[in-house]
Amino acid sequence: MSDTGRQSLTDKVTAAVKPDSEKSTTEHLGDKVKGKSDNVGSSAQPDSEKSYTQQIGDKLTGK
Repeated sequence: MSDTGRQSLTDKVTAAVKPDSEKSTTEHLGDKVKGKSDNVGSSAQPDSEKSYTQQIGDKLTGK
């Protein structure tokens, strides 16, 4: 199983929990870039090759 280019479940939760009002411009940009990269990785990677935590993360985020 390879999660190359994927954002960890911990990173997703951390980004979602911290209010946008408390994030710096750099954090906002980082979230956007990581989110887009994760979306591409999620779409390109078959479910059979995803780790258990990535499968859960994809289900929770609707990907």
